[in-house]
Amino acid sequence: MSLNVKRSRRGRKLWYNNDEAGFPGSASDCSRRSIHVMIKATTIKFVVVFASLVFGSFAVQGQATRPLLQDIKIYKPEPQPSDGSLVKPTGISTAAATQPVNAVRTTFPLLAEQTIPGYSGILVETMDGGVVVESNSSALFNPASNVKIATAYAVLKTFGPDFRFATNVYTNGTIDRTTGTLNGDLYISGKDPVFNYEHAILIANELNRRGIRSITGNVVVTFDFVMNLSGSSQRSADLLLSTLDLSRRSPAAARAWVDYLNNSGRMGTIPSLPSVSVGGTASVQPIPSDLTLLFSHESAKMREILKATLCYSNNFLAERLGDMIGGPFGVSRIVELNANVPDSEFSLATTSGLGINRVSPNAMMRLLRALQKELGRYRMNFADIMPVAGLDEGTLENRFDNDFYAGSVVGKTGTLRQTDHGVSALSGEVNTQKGKLLFVIFNQRGSVNQFRSFQNLYVSLVQGQFGGPVSFNYTAVSLDKRMATSRISYPRNASH
Repeated sequence: MSLNVKRSRRGRKLWYNNDEAGFPGSASDCSRRSIHVMIKATTIKFVVVFASLVFGSFAVQGQATRPLLQDIKIYKPEPQPSDGSLVKPTGISTAAATQPVNAVRTTFPLLAEQTIPGYSGILVETMDGGVVVESNSSALFNPASNVKIATAYAVLKTFGPDFRFATNVYTNGTIDRTTGTLNGDLYISGKDPVFNYEHAILIANELNRRGIRSITGNVVVTFDFVMNLSGSSQRSADLLLSTLDLSRRSPAAARAWVDYLNNSGRMGTIPSLPSVSVGGTASVQPIPSDLTLLFSHESAKMREILKATLCYSNNFLAERLGDMIGGPFGVSRIVELNANVPDSEFSLATTSGLGINRVSPNAMMRLLRALQKELGRYRMNFADIMPVAGLDEGTLENRFDNDFYAGSVVGKTGTLRQTDHGVSALSGEVNTQKGKLLFVIFNQRGSVNQFRSFQNLYVSLVQGQFGGPVSFNYTAVSLDKRMATSRISYPRNASH
């Protein structure tokens, strides 16, 4: 899959890469029929039990009542080995305990009886730390794109949710306002990972507003400048030059600009066809020190960038964000020092989740709690940066999406179809009639599609033991609208 911005069947921008191949809406995705498919895969006996537990006690004299479920019993976790080995299940020898055994500890018979596919680790806890379900919680697994939770936490811890990337626009020339000409070169410097067509045209519009309609010199960008999720600064420079000039602008760029005007609510307030012609070429060079700063383009806030990154599990964005804080090592150190995560249970090779990473369910649970606390400092919650199943576009768009479950699960997916013989992960928060729960499910060594079906079923079963699902108080806002909040800023004391 190309790293360039794609569009879905609904015409929206997609910010995802190929670790989540199949999303959204593909045959491999869990569709609106997923719950029914999963139930058919279980035994008839289980279907009867599940149906009676979750749906069996409704409509008494026209009034809806809560399902008849057992009392909740929560236990505190026993001390776990610090060496990353598997928890020794009761009645199993030490030698056997080191093998891939999915031994489950829970007070809920329905959860204990459920077959867990592959080699898996599961941890579900109440908000006060009570363990609902535990299996292999100290063992190491490949968390796939759940690594992006760590990257998001480290970025928030370092920059905060309101940080904006600045793309600075400089010149070494002079402006002839009588002819609308910039006699000299235009320099662009910035590390904004979400700089796209519409932002280039917004720069053209601002140049027009300052009386510049043509540039006699070149367009020069710095080595860390990227556009349209391109990994090449030179390609980004060429794309920037052609997008500034209406006569060279692609139809895709023109559509992106119209979408931006609509999503930002600025249609009709600024020109629809900004244009700056460039006489020279595009190149990548260091920025000289003797330039004049004209203005800056500021990206959408970090919280919106993280929302796009996590909703579509975008590898490019995750890697670029991770690079800002020292790559995998930097992210790991921030997590280990601030989230009380043992380094023996948390090892990263990438900040996107591609490749070989190792994290225990216990470590991921601690990370979730640390992220929740960090978000709370800004009066935010998981839904502000992570996808809400059945409501937000992206990797959870078509999971938990029927009327009963939609909006009751917020979390992060993870998918690697080849690495470690098949990996699927799902971690986050669920809402129920009896309160919220945090959960981590790591599935490894098996079919990704089977793992996703299991995750959908198991999370639903957990919710059933707590009175059934309840939607979070959340209203979905499209990513296009979230990202259409970039702006132009000016140097202090500058006229504009």
